[in-house]
Amino acid sequence: MRTNDLLARLPKVDLHLHLDGSVKPETILELALEQGISLPVYDKDGLIPHMRVTDNCGSLIEYLGKFDFTTRFLQTGAALERVAYEVVEQSVEHNCRYVEVRFAPQLHRNMGLTLEETFHYVTQGLKRARRDFGTRFGVIAICMRNHACADNLEVIEAAAKFVGKGVVAVDLAGDEANYPPEFFREVFARSHKLGIPVTIHAGEAAGAVNVYEAVTHLGATRIGHGVRLRENAAILEMIKDRRIPLEMCPISNIQTKAVASWEAYPIREYLDQGLIVTINTDNPSVSGTDITKEYRTIADRFAFTTPELVKLIMNGVEAAFMEEDDKGIFRQEMEAELNSLGVYN
Repeated sequence: MRTNDLLARLPKVDLHLHLDGSVKPETILELALEQGISLPVYDKDGLIPHMRVTDNCGSLIEYLGKFDFTTRFLQTGAALERVAYEVVEQSVEHNCRYVEVRFAPQLHRNMGLTLEETFHYVTQGLKRARRDFGTRFGVIAICMRNHACADNLEVIEAAAKFVGKGVVAVDLAGDEANYPPEFFREVFARSHKLGIPVTIHAGEAAGAVNVYEAVTHLGATRIGHGVRLRENAAILEMIKDRRIPLEMCPISNIQTKAVASWEAYPIREYLDQGLIVTINTDNPSVSGTDITKEYRTIADRFAFTTPELVKLIMNGVEAAFMEEDDKGIFRQEMEAELNSLGVYN
């Protein structure tokens, strides 16, 4: 019998986790005071409506608006290092054993940081967390859809310098409906030439054709969200045949209206059809979620059994952007921990 206690104790991974969507309100308070930035209110609970969407969120654009508030405080090396550390600290509370933290370096340069410095401070925070908590990590560098090609190419070049030092992949995020993936072929051709793996936000605010473009022309080996993949059966079959994992983020997918309702959420359908589905948080602070809550939500709403939840967890292990030797060790660690809970065979 599955209990809430077991869901909390299961070891987990989070492959789709945004740095600037994970800032704690109390950290915003302290950073604002340190940096001399005025706030609308000066108490933790009062800040939450400025950082978190409600169930009435109307669209991805409205959802993304919350980041305008948080990124103002993430313009110094110390702030980036601190928040990166706290991302892991919060994940560890929910038994996360591996996190891939993604951030858009160009959004953190308003006070003069170079691209290389943004990478340095984020990786330093994650390394300090690894020492303190033992949690493995990877960094994913985001190119923004509304940025110029030259700016995104700079991100790719800077990311390449940190491959092997924390960076594991590059990504494309932002307003998918107005900036389709075909605009970014040159950017990700450069990533491919440099040998950096690619994941792309696609099939969230626009249809399955964007997933096709992300895979066939941008070289994505994973897809962020992909909830609208089922709108095209042929593209869905291609993703299944190529074994391309989907980084699904159930609570945020409902909030952004990528899917109209829980009744329409395709996770059960995808898993039953043999797609590689992984469960992730996206933005814990913006969505008011955590990785245990994500698993609890899908278990309750879609009657996932414990073996199915374990399958989703291990899908995340297999989909991780991790060197094969490291992945082999990590897989054994996860299997041993699941075994100790009596849920792996």
